[in-house]
Amino acid sequence: MSPHREPPFQLAVCAETVYAALPVRERLARLTAAGFLVEIWDWTRHDIAMLAASGACFSSMTGYVTGRLADDAGAEALLASAARSIPVARELGCPRLNLHGTGLDAHGQALVPAETVSGAMWIKAVDTLRRIADLGEREGVTFVLENLNREVDHPGVPFARAADTIALVAAVDSPGLRLNLDLYHAQIDEGNLIELCRRALPLIGEIQVADVPGRHEPGTGEINYPAVARALDAMGYRGVIGLEAWPESDDETALRRFRESFLPLTPPA
Repeated sequence: MSPHREPPFQLAVCAETVYAALPVRERLARLTAAGFLVEIWDWTRHDIAMLAASGACFSSMTGYVTGRLADDAGAEALLASAARSIPVARELGCPRLNLHGTGLDAHGQALVPAETVSGAMWIKAVDTLRRIADLGEREGVTFVLENLNREVDHPGVPFARAADTIALVAAVDSPGLRLNLDLYHAQIDEGNLIELCRRALPLIGEIQVADVPGRHEPGTGEINYPAVARALDAMGYRGVIGLEAWPESDDETALRRFRESFLPLTPPA
């Protein structure tokens, strides 16, 4: 990257996975001092006043507490808990609220597994997401739908693959709903990451990363993240790259590897 060129990406780090031995307040302080945006998961498990007073710049948080996409009762619960999440996001100045294909338990497992997804479920999921997108537009936040892998971490989650989330977000076609394209999950279930990014680019609200196997930081596994970063730069992606990974050895090394994978970048030839 030219020394006079602005970095193409903003880098965020999930405070749930890095500095995990420290109190949350200290995690936020360290990540902020290092120049990272901060991501959190379930906001109901945090002291919101403390988060708001921390000085951290929040990039994303889980945008629901309960609910599902593809049945009537689950959709109503999802809409209600998404509405509850918006005032918290506003208090934290957090612009993106994360969604999944179904509700997850504390271990990331589907509360209502679905090995197959029917046509009726697709139709209901699109309807639910249209309502979510309308809510986001009215309230000035963006909901982002994350792909998950079914092979290793999240068996039974419906609408899990990136192909599924791309299809759903494209069908809704609203600025109130974008993709959270998680490249760790996509590598396990789909691969071909650079072309996946290219196909999804118009719909992406954020990109999350970790390496495979192990869900550790970039540079510890099989994904060539510097090549992915150069490709994203060349495509014109200028959004957030979020690290959602368990450090392989120590936190400082994980953060250094993450930063070096995405910044600085070698300009495209």
